Amino acid sequence: MHNYLDFEKPVADLDSQILELKKIGSGENSLDVSEDIQRLEKRSGDALVDLYKKLTPWQKTQVARHPDRPHCSDYLARLVSDFTPLAGDRLFAEDHAIIAGFGRFRGRPVAVIGQEKGADTQSRLKHNFGMARPEGYRKAVRIMELAERFGLPVVTLVDTAGAYPGIGAEERGQAEAIARSTETCLGLEVPLVALVIGEGGSGGAIAIAAANRVLMLEHAIYSVISPEAGASILWRDAGRAKDVAQAMKITAQDLKGFGIIDEIVGEPLGGAHRDKTAAIDMAGDRVEAALAELGGLDGRTLKAQRREKFLAIGRDLKV
Repeated sequence: MHNYLDFEKPVADLDSQILELKKIGSGENSLDVSEDIQRLEKRSGDALVDLYKKLTPWQKTQVARHPDRPHCSDYLARLVSDFTPLAGDRLFAEDHAIIAGFGRFRGRPVAVIGQEKGADTQSRLKHNFGMARPEGYRKAVRIMELAERFGLPVVTLVDTAGAYPGIGAEERGQAEAIARSTETCLGLEVPLVALVIGEGGSGGAIAIAAANRVLMLEHAIYSVISPEAGASILWRDAGRAKDVAQAMKITAQDLKGFGIIDEIVGEPLGGAHRDKTAAIDMAGDRVEAALAELGGLDGRTLKAQRREKFLAIGRDLKV
């Protein structure tokens, strides 16, 4: 059984009926209910197609945050062999919210930097729900600089609600660390490909996503602030998060239209959590293609292209 979201209730009801019929049909001297099961499975599939054809920005936010959605560690396990994580920022501590190291992406040596939310209570606490502290971003800078030194492309996996806003993080220079990480991304003379796999929240995301190619999963979100925080600031009412999600244009489809991302990566019907392997493989294909496109460019061209790409955002928008 899947963990169903609120708006998926029609599908959940049908799937529940299918399970009941399967139980009835599996007993001794049971009735033949195969036709009923097929009929309900078709209705369930059709209902899922209808729902995901017209998701609202708030519903996409819920899909992007789904607890079963594949996380950074799932992508690493499937796509990167011989992965060797490196720990610490050489200044203060290790930050488990960001996983960074070197490995082989489908045979190609790469540096990988990803934000990990965790999959259960223990791992979520360990990874601080994917919200990095300054030492996490300084670790990312260290890995990017090492990658450039050895001429290795960098792949980043973005999935965070935002940088950690705690007092300790602010005291240790959270804003400066994010700025340095963003600056390092823009200054690299090796290919940099970013993939938004879930939430791309504010500076916490852009710090590792100022890339030559920014890819985004079909039901991921990417925004300057979370819908709940935006609603609290604008109306002092987090309950109006749906309105903010609509107004901020946080979906992959909106952002592609604005030129903020370069490509939308498709997901299996019903979201990446319904078929993790297929979702990760589709994303891997697009990352591989992006690396191949960038592989023939020299360092100065890569750096200039990346800087121009981000400076051009919003230039042609009419307000």
